[in-house]
Amino acid sequence: MAAHRHGVPAHGHWTTSLCGCFEDCGNCCMTFCCPCVTFGRNAEIIDQGATTCCGGCCVFAILAEVGCACLYSCSYRSKLRQQYSLPDQPCGDCCVHFLCGPCALCQEHRELRNRGFDPSAGWASHAHKMNAPSAVTGPS
Repeated sequence: MAAHRHGVPAHGHWTTSLCGCFEDCGNCCMTFCCPCVTFGRNAEIIDQGATTCCGGCCVFAILAEVGCACLYSCSYRSKLRQQYSLPDQPCGDCCVHFLCGPCALCQEHRELRNRGFDPSAGWASHAHKMNAPSAVTGPS
């Protein structure tokens, strides 16, 4: 995959820090105003289209109303870390999302961008980059 700005990111290393929110001011503002949108965009890319942006956004918003969104969003951080062998830093995924949810969402968004994805464009515009079954098989 082509990287966003920094060449090909090293497998096993985060490309930005948890507190690097202002590296992408647009996403930082979006996330602090409406974290469910950033989550939905990230989830669609992380799940390779299995979760839609709208679906992820709605589930996150509902769970946020009852104070449980971090339990949902931390599972996507875990998936992202597994996909790129990223370290569990600075602490566990649920802890990061519980204590610094917006910062975690921003970091995950930047990570996807730096690995060649534009979460705001959705999975369909990136499916060709992966060897995903949805990208190579037609309708049944």
